Formats: sequence, structure tokens, C-alpha cells
Amino acid sequence: MKIFIDSAHLDDIESALKRGFIQGITTNPSLLSKEPKGSFEGHIEKIIALIKKYRPGIHLSVEVFSRDTEEILKQAREFVRRFNYPPISIKVQIGWNELETIRQLSAAGVSVNCTACMTVSQAMLAIEAGAAYVSLFWGRIRDGGVEESAAAAREELKKKKALDAKDFDPAFVTQSVRQIVDSGESATQIIIGSIRSVADIRDAALAGAHIATVPPKFFSDMVKHFKTDQVVQQFLSDFKGWMA
Repeated sequence: MKIFIDSAHLDDIESALKRGFIQGITTNPSLLSKEPKGSFEGHIEKIIALIKKYRPGIHLSVEVFSRDTEEILKQAREFVRRFNYPPISIKVQIGWNELETIRQLSAAGVSVNCTACMTVSQAMLAIEAGAAYVSLFWGRIRDGGVEESAAAAREELKKKKALDAKDFDPAFVTQSVRQIVDSGESATQIIIGSIRSVADIRDAALAGAHIATVPPKFFSDMVKHFKTDQVVQQFLSDFKGWMA
């Protein structure tokens, strides 16, 4: 499974790029809103400059910020033209009208990352519409099964048999989408977002995700282990005693 960084923070992106383990970068409007106000295009261009400096050719996903289909098309085409970075994917949220947009962009040769997918059925439709990537939101899928604020909507969909209990298990959803991808002719890749812990990253890999896009705060926990520190310290101490 590939590791992407889920961030718009330039220092965090550069730090990860320097270490060579990330194979892509994903951004979204919420991540960008945490950065100092300025030019959206200028900020993305700074990210691309960092990619070209450290890991030329890795993936970059940039999200549209509209639900209007014509505006999505306009933004997507402008992003492709303006940034002129061939490995870019345009993130388009799943939705009835958005499926047509995904189809049009895909037919025009634009790589689409269909984002905010929570269910197998959403992913199925995005795949058939031509999405190069489907982004399943691991933590939010799990939240959907327990959030009190969503109880009425959840129960309504259960009554309609549009969802059942398995639809709130992110591992089941990921495994099912991977099975659909592998059993067909699609080259769509599964990206897992909404990561809440290192355990989520492990479980996403075991469930068959092609990619996990990880907030930078989890990278240090991924590399640390108290037994590693203990063993390394023993090695150094033993060698120091031998040298004395």
C-alpha cells in the first residue's frame, strides 16, 4: 500500500518529501483553510515546486470547491491548465450530478479522484463513471454507524435497505470495493482517507486499500516503538563498553 500525505502545510509536506516515503499528496478545501490566507493557485504551485525538488512525478490531488456541475468542470479544466502537472488528479465529491461531471472529465483525459465516498454503492458508481481513484473515508464511515446526530438519516436508509450494519464497517467497505475492482476491468485505485490512528493505516492496508492518505501527525507514531529505542540503546551501550 502506498502512503500519501494529507496536508496543505508546506513545512509538513517538505519534511515528508525529504524522507522519501510518500508517493503522493492530497489536499482539500478544509486543509487549505488552515493555511495563511493568500492565493489558492499560488499555494498549490508551491506544493508542486516542493514535489519537483524532492520527488518529481508523484501524485497530487487538488479538490474543486463547488457543487455546481458547470463550475466543477470549469475549475477542473483551469487546474489542469494552470498547474501543468501531468500526475495531478482533480478531486470531485460523489453525487448524482457529479457523476456526469466525473464522466465528462474522465472522457477528456482528466484523472479524477472521487472523494467523500462512504459506501460500496457510491464507489461502484464512481468507478463506472470513470474515476481513476475513489477515496473512502475510513473514520467517517465508522462515525456514521454511531453518531446520534445522524440517527434519523441512518435509520431511514436502513428501512429502505439502502444500508445495513456492514456499511458502517470501513474494513468491510474497503474489502468489498477492492473485490469489485479486482473482479472487473477497472484500473481504479482505492484511497483511504479520514485516518484517525496508526491502527487505521494498518487495517486499511490489510483490507486491500491501494493507498492511505495520512495526516502528518501520525508519521512519528508510525516509526516509533519503545522496544526499538531499548534495543538501539543496548547496542550503543554494549559497543561503548567494548571500545573502552
